[in-house]
Amino acid sequence: MRIRYSAPGRVNLIGEHTDYNQGFALPIALPQRTFVTFDPDPSGVLSVSSTFGDGPVRIGLDTVPGQVTGWAAYVAGVVWALLNAGIAVPGGTMTITSEVEIGSGLSSSAALECAVLGALLTAAGVDLGRIEQAHIAQQAENEYVGAPTGLLDQLASLYGEPGQALLTDFRDVTVRPVRFDPDASGMALLVIDSRARHTHAGGEYAARRASCERAAAALGVPSLREADPSALHRVAEVDARRARHVLTENQRVLDCVVALASADFAAVGALWNASHASMRDDFEITTPHLDLIAATAVQAGALGARMTGGGFGGCVIALVPGEQVDAAGEAVMRAVREAGHPEPGIARTHAGGGAGPATST
Repeated sequence: MRIRYSAPGRVNLIGEHTDYNQGFALPIALPQRTFVTFDPDPSGVLSVSSTFGDGPVRIGLDTVPGQVTGWAAYVAGVVWALLNAGIAVPGGTMTITSEVEIGSGLSSSAALECAVLGALLTAAGVDLGRIEQAHIAQQAENEYVGAPTGLLDQLASLYGEPGQALLTDFRDVTVRPVRFDPDASGMALLVIDSRARHTHAGGEYAARRASCERAAAALGVPSLREADPSALHRVAEVDARRARHVLTENQRVLDCVVALASADFAAVGALWNASHASMRDDFEITTPHLDLIAATAVQAGALGARMTGGGFGGCVIALVPGEQVDAAGEAVMRAVREAGHPEPGIARTHAGGGAGPATST
């Protein structure tokens, strides 16, 4: 029995580093997907090849953290997390291809985890709800790979719907569709790939999470979701700035949902600009390269632009009137080239569907 399964990458429209603080975010799933082809067998070993790197990599079904590294650790982590959940999966041969570029801030890791997870659950004959799947994929990334990410990417990959953003509440772990169709209003969503790669397993992401945890502890609350902004003076300066970003970002997410309800894209753009400034000044996860891209896009007519993803590289998203797409793209290309950075990739995109079975081959 050959199984084919796929899962999308994501763009986070607004709500950065709010997930592990039990806040709000508003991602969309992307049209670009990661595809898994799985042929189960009784060998007791998973042999995995992919377009990510050399292969095949052999993964024991009793794998533990530290045994597999690199891209294959995400696959091994899913096997390990499923076993932790009491779900035994078969061995076999797995081939992975992906349209989601690694390190671009579009969550190639969650796309890989969710596609592998769907294929393995199908092979095992186990039906799990999407929330439970998200937690298993997150455990694989947190505890096997060692990247302390929140739940945003996995939920976006699993819940994606065409033409919809996903208002995600990480305290209650709920996902509510919110209409997001800028094209219907003559607007375009551009994803601008800076070509500057990042990794969530690096120390800066973990440092931001630890800073937020210190701020919550200093305020005597279980998470920053419960924090009183007027009490931030009691927190050490750097931690207070990190917390201020999270608190103001949560409100921007809710304001963005209100603006989208009336297709007020000027208001959405202003919120994106404020979000980028907060990530730059308070959370300090942008780079001069990303700041240049965002500022240039706005100067060239975008209603708003912001870095998307965990930070320190990756992509900028911009909301641009349809008739100004070419001019904005050319302005960004010119500014980046003059600054000596790699030529960015610029693509118009839209909200796509979530993880699910792919057409058999």
